[in-house]
Amino acid sequence: MFRRFAIPFVVLAALLGATSAHAQSADGTWLTQAGDARVKISKCGGGICGHIVWLREPMDTATGQPATDTKNPNPALARRPMIGLPLFSGMQPSAPNKWSGQIYNADDGSTYASSISVTGADSLRVEGCVGALCGGETWTRAGR
Repeated sequence: MFRRFAIPFVVLAALLGATSAHAQSADGTWLTQAGDARVKISKCGGGICGHIVWLREPMDTATGQPATDTKNPNPALARRPMIGLPLFSGMQPSAPNKWSGQIYNADDGSTYASSISVTGADSLRVEGCVGALCGGETWTRAGR
């Protein structure tokens, strides 16, 4: 689902003068770079929240049941459904069109320092770090 953030740090692309409301807001539904999940981002308190609303493979092939957060080290959380799973925590504004906080990686059950930046009307840069290793991916807006 979400790749580990282990590639070298990628410099954020500057906004290219986009003037639409979408270029200034992360609100909406975003398709991950791999195309295997859609994440709904909305305002939450003074920042933003994001949760999974769609999966390419929503069913666990081993059990025939809806996919759950099996990689989570907390047994109680490992049973929660992937659809509806919250991904962001503490995402607060840190610069224009940018939020910083933490992101949950369901691929390994870990939470990482993260930043999210709107880089265009239909693109969102999601980055995370583990110590000095940083990486990220670009998500695209899913429909309008």
